[in-house]
Amino acid sequence: MPTLKKSSVRLSSPVTVIDGIGPKKAAALSKLNVQTLEDLFFLIPRRYEDRRFPKPLCELEEGEAQCAVAGITELYIHDGRTEALLSDDTDSIRAVWFTDKIGMFVREGMRLALYGNLEYNHYHHRLCFLHPEFEILRPSKPPEIIGKIFAIYPGTAELNQRTIKKFVDTALNDYADKCLVEFMPAKIIQKFGMMTRKDAVIQIHRPLNEDMFIRARNRLAFEEFFVLQTGIIMRRNELTRRTHAKVLRAGRIYESFIKSLTFEMTHAQENAIHEILSDIEKDIPMNRLLQGDVGSGKTLVAAAAITAACDSGSQSAFMAPTEILAQQHYIKLRKNFESLGLNVVLLTGSLRASERRKVLADIEYGAADIIIGTHALFSEDVKFHSLSLVIIDEQHRFGVIQRGRLTAKGESPHVLAMTATPIPRTLIMSVYGGLDVSVLNELPRGRRKIKTLSFMPAEFIKLPEIIREHVNRHEQVYWVCPFIDENDATPATVNETYELLKDNMPDIRIAMLHGRMNINDKARIMNEFSSGLIDLLVSTSIIEVGVDVPNASLMIIQDAERFGLAQLHQLRGRIGRGTAQSTCILLEDRKVFITGGERIASMVDIADGFELAERDLTQRGPGEICGIRQHGINEFRVADLVHDEKILILARDEAKALLNDDPELESEPLLKREIIRRLGNVLELGITA
Repeated sequence: MPTLKKSSVRLSSPVTVIDGIGPKKAAALSKLNVQTLEDLFFLIPRRYEDRRFPKPLCELEEGEAQCAVAGITELYIHDGRTEALLSDDTDSIRAVWFTDKIGMFVREGMRLALYGNLEYNHYHHRLCFLHPEFEILRPSKPPEIIGKIFAIYPGTAELNQRTIKKFVDTALNDYADKCLVEFMPAKIIQKFGMMTRKDAVIQIHRPLNEDMFIRARNRLAFEEFFVLQTGIIMRRNELTRRTHAKVLRAGRIYESFIKSLTFEMTHAQENAIHEILSDIEKDIPMNRLLQGDVGSGKTLVAAAAITAACDSGSQSAFMAPTEILAQQHYIKLRKNFESLGLNVVLLTGSLRASERRKVLADIEYGAADIIIGTHALFSEDVKFHSLSLVIIDEQHRFGVIQRGRLTAKGESPHVLAMTATPIPRTLIMSVYGGLDVSVLNELPRGRRKIKTLSFMPAEFIKLPEIIREHVNRHEQVYWVCPFIDENDATPATVNETYELLKDNMPDIRIAMLHGRMNINDKARIMNEFSSGLIDLLVSTSIIEVGVDVPNASLMIIQDAERFGLAQLHQLRGRIGRGTAQSTCILLEDRKVFITGGERIASMVDIADGFELAERDLTQRGPGEICGIRQHGINEFRVADLVHDEKILILARDEAKALLNDDPELESEPLLKREIIRRLGNVLELGITA
């Protein structure tokens, strides 16, 4: 393999440009996600060891890793181990190494620098260094293992700390000046007294003290947020300039719909509808996220937006992630809209050929006003007559490309994305920074708080009696079994639970539901459950989203530790939709699942979905929340969305101020180039450096 000259090395150059890194070492580094020189610069240490100040032996404390300087006064080598008595002017201490090879290097009279853990030795009645790292001190050479703060890196079996540190040091010494070019605006660096980019990276790996480390870390976290926020704002500005949407105005149909409501909307619903109507009255395409806790009334808000589109003679598409959810929306919206003279159609993959042809014709020639469906909506043979509003329910379940295929079927339609998974503030500002956000943080009036309980195996015997209590009050019950992709055992698990419950409770009307059933059977069972013909529904998490049965008042979740916090909250949200007191029981077995107890405790303690979302972000991190996996958007090397909210807000404000003065970044070509390098493909930026 030809080697690169130092003058042609870039951040994107492979790590093999570093002396000592060949194919084997490169393969080992790739396990740490280090493949390029930039990856090596930003291989952030997982912790640090402060070895700046060696202690006198008399001040060493048990149980801590500490450093010291002492002379060897006695040395013993026996039974495959080496023991030394070490002394300084204040005290003496023993050191033990579990190898006899140490004796090949040390002698009595030598002075050592040591770093390691100390334990009290009851035989010698004194503290003892256990297998400490050591270095023989030379009169003309300062020690290498003490006297500074040491970075400790994530490692692999093939790479020890010394090797990784050597590679990082080589990268910093040979390429930092050339590759870590400053691109942040000079006025921002001066305003906040920031380190240069090069100095910040050096201090992350070789911090002089805690203050320098904090300054370096905050500089790099700010940089990550600032580049992202600047790119997102530029993307929004670009879309505003080059696309034009149809203006949609609420009129007679909207007014009739609002008057037909038999209940009072929450203030949050009224505010969200106002924000959406204000957006779609402009020729700039709306790009709004409607987030609300389970049961907060998002579908009503979407329906109000749809009536405004109908008032303007336009079609609306409503996309749901599953056929069950699409059918639920179809039934509900058809009931709401038929009296207004609107034609609602359902398009899913399970339609018969003749039914599909009829629906496609209605869509193409304008007979269909509202089209509800699944991913079938963006099939090639679906042609809309006048699509101006797209609503995407549970939007995180669709990929960016899938969403794009649907919106491409209209001429720059307005887009309303909805999620019942509350999203933490910092994720809204980062991952969803390109969207306007409406929040439904109130539940409809009359809803009662759901009681959440945790049952250990000894308490499972209570369940039949609890189920009968609810059924005797003419209420209904869900029993949810975990979805198990790993061994493909979901139907068997549901089957076993279903058969067990039927055998033990023959007087209860029980049915089961899972993803392998055909769509007609699933629809029949859900309709029977909704109609009160089934008392107890044993199901997988297929009922997690969108299922609305107000009479259901008891949710039992088996092996609750298998579910994520957001999923548990979604399942709990299937009950509590009527006037009866609802109860969610989480069955757990910590002998089987030693993890998950923290999630169960959060569910028992917290009812509010937004508070749970913040807890979920802390427990799982941004890469797992809402199924988000967008490289460059939520993958930060330094920044932490849980702890760095203030830095994120500061970066966003500075990005807005900069682009207000210089929308095209003509005065900041290096920053513009960096944004394109990091985010050009992710954000589909059309700008050029």
